[in-house]
Amino acid sequence: MSPSSRDSAAGAGWHGQEPGQEPGHYRSLMPERTTHISWLNPVTLWKARNGVVASLFGDPTGADRQRWVRGQLDRGVAPDLVVERDDPDTFSFMLLADTGEGDAPQYAVVPGFLKVSEGTRFAVLSSDVIYPVGSGDEYGPKFFRPYQDYPAPIYAVPGNHDWYDGLNGFMRVLCDAPALPPAPRPAPLSAGWWRALLWRRPGSVDERLLAEARRLRSAPEQRAAQPGPYWAVDAGPLRIIGIDTGLLGDLDREQGEWLRRVSAGPRPKVLVTGSPIYVDGAYKPCAIEGGGTVDDIVRDPACHYIAAIGGDIHNYQHYPVDVDGRTLTYLVSGGGGAFMHATHTIPRVAVAGVTEDDFRCYPLRGDSLAFYSRLYGRRLRMRRFFELTAEQAAAVIAERLGVAPTRETDAPVTRRTRLVASLLGVPGRPDTGRRFRLPVRKIYAQAFSPGSTTYTPPFFKSFLRLDVTPDHLRIRCFAATGHRTEELAPPVEDDFTIPLR
Repeated sequence: MSPSSRDSAAGAGWHGQEPGQEPGHYRSLMPERTTHISWLNPVTLWKARNGVVASLFGDPTGADRQRWVRGQLDRGVAPDLVVERDDPDTFSFMLLADTGEGDAPQYAVVPGFLKVSEGTRFAVLSSDVIYPVGSGDEYGPKFFRPYQDYPAPIYAVPGNHDWYDGLNGFMRVLCDAPALPPAPRPAPLSAGWWRALLWRRPGSVDERLLAEARRLRSAPEQRAAQPGPYWAVDAGPLRIIGIDTGLLGDLDREQGEWLRRVSAGPRPKVLVTGSPIYVDGAYKPCAIEGGGTVDDIVRDPACHYIAAIGGDIHNYQHYPVDVDGRTLTYLVSGGGGAFMHATHTIPRVAVAGVTEDDFRCYPLRGDSLAFYSRLYGRRLRMRRFFELTAEQAAAVIAERLGVAPTRETDAPVTRRTRLVASLLGVPGRPDTGRRFRLPVRKIYAQAFSPGSTTYTPPFFKSFLRLDVTPDHLRIRCFAATGHRTEELAPPVEDDFTIPLR
């Protein structure tokens, strides 16, 4: 394997111009024409309006999800949406999330993913299969084409972007479900009536395009019998449970009751969710309608969870949390292809007993700051002021957070690097006071950052390989930079083992 970002700047992907370095071959996998998604485009923002409308006038996701699931049960899917596989006690599977923009960063993940996935039995795609609005007509270039050479089934849980289409594309393509009949009309002038006025209705799926796309993954061993938007997969000694957190990141009552049922029993379990429970140094336990949270179930020792893995945030984060003397692993793993969310805005970690020494992230905060400094320098036409080298960024991160740099650096921390770090949202230690920052984490991450996706390496994408034995689960986070070196031997950015017994 190649050196990782923890070993050197070259391992992080900052070596693209050095002699002998070859660009990745991922471009040969891409369609001749790709469309770049711009979240600054008013047309795109209008198409993706349902999340805002739901927060203002009530979220119909729970009721629609129940209709989808009841329709699937009526068509004879497995009771309790459990997929029973015939995997041996020792096997491996892949996990990636937030993939479907259909451009260079997504395809840059594919060569390394195919290399690392050799011998795996299936893959799980957690959150936001298709950007921007989950359209069924976009599955060809954003799902079937990039993963056409992965020889095993792919199971998926939807993200909020898949719900911008009412889950219509997701259910038609991945669950082979017909479209929902129209919902009853709400009473005039009710909140539902106002919501219906603004709501983006799902489009119809072009069956000719879908049939053509399906040919790319038509081998019998590639087909996944996915029963619904949430499911449980029994594989070897492990049960993997995928939940659907909808538009606003919560569960309806019916799915909550189902989750409690399928979580019972002594079998070790891994939760896969579109909404991570620990993220950016904060705790988000995921509410269930009627009371309780998803994390209440994960923490219940009678349910025997060992890990909870969430997408939605486009980077990698690892929180080993002690719960009454046992360690539960909480991961963010959303680096499968979409634009990169900053890690340099994550404060020094101190949550649920997890300290900075326990925490892992990818990209490293210094690499994230260097990456974003280039974006701001280019967009604001102030490169000489904003742009930081990876070494400069690592040094100022170490100073502001009061931590040792992950990679050794002798770069001086100057007045300019401190100012750039402050402007780009790097938190200071509590004794440094509050400083002005550009809105990186909130406004920038929601609007400007997606529109500023870079289409040349390094990309800082990631995916997971999970190796299961009767006694333990090994999880490795692999990086995809877009360079040929890392395609041939993807770097390992995190590697740890969880006992199953």
